Amino acid sequence: MRDDRAVELKALIDRLPRVNLAKLPTPLEEAPRLSEALGGPRIFFKRDDLTGLALGGNKARMFEFTLGEALQKGATTIVAGAGVQSNYCRQLAAACSKLGLGLHVVLRRTPGEGEIEIQGNLLLDLLFSAEVEIIEADVLEQKKVIEKVAKKLAEEGHCVYMGRKSNLADLGLEAVGYVNCALELCNQLDEQDAEVNRLFVSSSTTTQAGLLLGAKYLECDFQIAGVSPVDWIEDVPSEIARIANKAARRLGINLPIKSSEIINLGEYVGEGYGKLTPEAIEAIKLVARTEGILLDPVYTGKAMAALIDCIHRKAIESNETVLFLHTGGFPALFAYNKDFNLDEKLVKT
Repeated sequence: MRDDRAVELKALIDRLPRVNLAKLPTPLEEAPRLSEALGGPRIFFKRDDLTGLALGGNKARMFEFTLGEALQKGATTIVAGAGVQSNYCRQLAAACSKLGLGLHVVLRRTPGEGEIEIQGNLLLDLLFSAEVEIIEADVLEQKKVIEKVAKKLAEEGHCVYMGRKSNLADLGLEAVGYVNCALELCNQLDEQDAEVNRLFVSSSTTTQAGLLLGAKYLECDFQIAGVSPVDWIEDVPSEIARIANKAARRLGINLPIKSSEIINLGEYVGEGYGKLTPEAIEAIKLVARTEGILLDPVYTGKAMAALIDCIHRKAIESNETVLFLHTGGFPALFAYNKDFNLDEKLVKT
């Protein structure tokens, strides 16, 4: 039955405009040394940090569809925004360079934040020749600035396509990238004859929305738990449900997603978006030394801290199997180098 539904879902996805940006399928790997260090459970990584575009990450899957539509509509310039160390903008900048599109990004810095260093994702944005504007503002003010930039560019004759942090961003279409990931993942689990009980992923919007819709359509029975990296969405489950239902409409699927179906953990964000927690630092170090895999400070480090906490609290039993979907983002590590206090590890001579 699932084979038939997989064929149907692939056909629905293939009807949408798309460009080739990601190296797919990404690997599905077991992490035995991490499992041993935590005393179980069995842990797999879905390596979406290896999608290939500008050092990899989950956004490459999304841009295949959104930029596919942008090109179909004749877009010449993309306008979007996010935080200063945005993975979204780093991969968007690379994709626009590859496709010959102009890009203007409005990056938000936290009020009172220290001097901005051209490092990590910001460094890569500039290398890819994005037009970068950094403002000190909250999310609502950032949206207003993005709309002003888009209007000005349109008046200058550019055909503008709107990305994230604008009110016109199509998050439903972005989520289709992770409907496709769910299809890919279920095929890999079947091929490896592996069964998972739970999937953990850093998400507050599109990634979890797409995974939920895809897994539900394919009748997969593992639980999907998102770990929110943000502190400005009032009702994350409702937002995820809204996006999943928009993705369903894009695909022509009649499969409602309710907010009551959604598990999203908001208690691991710490002091706020982009602010490292001690637990995330330890999680990043643990995964690095046991598996040689790099997590990031903003998203996957906090999601792994949540998974570790659930294991320690016995909310996940040692005989279960967990899949951690690695959404990428490690270039941001370089901008957070001082938070890791690694000087003490240098050999003194």
